[in-house]
Amino acid sequence: MSTGEFWNQKFADAAYKYGQQPNVFLAEQAGLIPEGAQVLVPGDGEGRNGVWLAQQGFAVTSVDCSDVGLDKTRALAAERGVQVNTVLADLAEWAPQSDSVDAVAVVYLHLPSSLRPKVMADMAKALRPGGVLILEAFHPNQLGLTSGGPKDVDMLYTLAGLRSDLVNVGLQGEELVAWEGPVTLDEGPFHQGPAQVTRWVWRRQA
Repeated sequence: MSTGEFWNQKFADAAYKYGQQPNVFLAEQAGLIPEGAQVLVPGDGEGRNGVWLAQQGFAVTSVDCSDVGLDKTRALAAERGVQVNTVLADLAEWAPQSDSVDAVAVVYLHLPSSLRPKVMADMAKALRPGGVLILEAFHPNQLGLTSGGPKDVDMLYTLAGLRSDLVNVGLQGEELVAWEGPVTLDEGPFHQGPAQVTRWVWRRQA
């Protein structure tokens, strides 16, 4: 089964698996994004984060490998009275244009270590100088908890791993947030309860 088919099955019914509200950390950090900015949301699933960002006045592009998820993204955007540009693509094969966006929001986009460095490098390169990458994902300590996430440690995120992903990108930047620890999730039926996450905000040097 392809990744797109897997997520199409997950998203097949009317319910929004991770709710319709934005990720809390993303909402907290959105003040770092300039007014009217162009924002890329890779792996946006059913669109809760992209649609919320559009509601804040940003020009949003949501990318996902699930056409079912993107259909739900467009439906949610229409319900909220905003527009979101949607792109059906596999991040293993697709990359954004360099220097094309002001922010990238990476929220629970879990990738194997064979792919993650390529995708993270692509996202960092997509940032214009001064742009920010905002990320929340499950940490390896999430294994054994029931609040969501893949059950394969290779697909979980550490700060050390994220830093390593950008070592050879050739871009200078600074960490604004670098944190690993416990949170309590309340994000639809698939993200509920105590969790262990990695939170990271990286700004490309202006």
